[in-house]
Amino acid sequence: MPGYEVNFDGLVGLTHHYAGLSFGNEASTQHRNSVSNPKLAAKQGLLKMKTLADMGFKQGVLPPQERPHIPMLRKLGFSGTDEHILAQAMRTSPNLLSALSSASAMWTANAATVSPSADSADGKVHFTAANLNNKFHRAIEAETTSAVLRAIFADQRYFIHHDALPQVALFGDEGAANHNRLGGDYAKRGVQVFVYGKQGLGGETEPTRYPARQTREASEAIARLHQLSEQHTVFLQQNPAVIDQGVFHNDVIAVSNQQVLFHHQQAFLQQQQGLEQLRRKMALVETDLVAIEVPTSRVSVADAVATYLFNSQILTKANGKMMIVVPEESRQHQGVWQYLTEMVGNAGPIDEIKVFDLRESMRNGGGPACLRLRVAMNERELQGVNPRVMMNDALFTTLNEWVDRYYRDHLTQNDLADPQLLREGREALDALTSILGLGSVYPFQQ
Repeated sequence: MPGYEVNFDGLVGLTHHYAGLSFGNEASTQHRNSVSNPKLAAKQGLLKMKTLADMGFKQGVLPPQERPHIPMLRKLGFSGTDEHILAQAMRTSPNLLSALSSASAMWTANAATVSPSADSADGKVHFTAANLNNKFHRAIEAETTSAVLRAIFADQRYFIHHDALPQVALFGDEGAANHNRLGGDYAKRGVQVFVYGKQGLGGETEPTRYPARQTREASEAIARLHQLSEQHTVFLQQNPAVIDQGVFHNDVIAVSNQQVLFHHQQAFLQQQQGLEQLRRKMALVETDLVAIEVPTSRVSVADAVATYLFNSQILTKANGKMMIVVPEESRQHQGVWQYLTEMVGNAGPIDEIKVFDLRESMRNGGGPACLRLRVAMNERELQGVNPRVMMNDALFTTLNEWVDRYYRDHLTQNDLADPQLLREGREALDALTSILGLGSVYPFQQ
């Protein structure tokens, strides 16, 4: 039975703004208080989805979440009508209102960790929504993320959904942004690679400037929940020194696809031992590791962070060769672009570069790989996915019309207190759940 990797990209939300909320994400902090364009952001993401779908890749859509998040404001002591709550929050705690208006759920690489049925002992696809414990504005996403995933992957014959891990630092979990899978055919067993920033119990090495968002304990818990075998699972620690240089997730310094691991020379702690462990375990699934290691002498960590070279997608084309999807910032950097053009000309597995303008996302600290959740499935499982979320000509047209109707092209932090913005968002999400056939997945719909 054939296997596929399906990418589910997040639609940018209506409250997309630059608040600099994500300490450790240098792009986010550098663009704090800039004026955002939610409409352009959403359209840039939609164009990426449609272009890849037109090229033959299987592409789905994940919806944004409701923001501002009125239920959390009520939990934190604000009361009265929704309009009064917004006004009070802006007057007394504008930064809190900004956090509860973040459109960060657009980065669906953080939505969950997914294990395909080929790897799980029970032969089912497992989802664990990420708790995103390290950042308050992200930690509130898990409940709605779970509801959305359960609505899209609803067929219990094929899909199992786990609640997010406990909301404590020991089990800090950032989802697929710190998870890779290596192997051959997507429908056959592979090797799952969990990358963590620190070990909470007994660990000795961790970053000192920026937080390590993923713990080993969280990764191990997910491996147990997903019924993964020890011989096909690898735990690697991210290099603390690169976390302190702004590599807040593994997908800012490494990315994989099938047998290929594209990574920086400084990506992992004890890197050579880790790569050797990967080679040994990949031999058990009869696949040779192809490690493409980018030397520091060619691309510095700072340049990798600035251009999001590794926050790319590597996709397998119909002819078996691979394409790398990078943001426009990678093309604009002379050294990075020279490395990429040399790499695709070296007769290796990656022979094509595709560039997308994702400026609105990039300025808030997320590139091509941040915007998508990878789900490997076989043909039967793919047929069990809600078909209305799969990108095609009709859905692309409908969603662009939806964006044109509801989204603003100019947003500042002061706009977050506008009751009309809240009403626009709820009307938009009500319409979107009907378009995508999701049912009631938002708090205001309950």
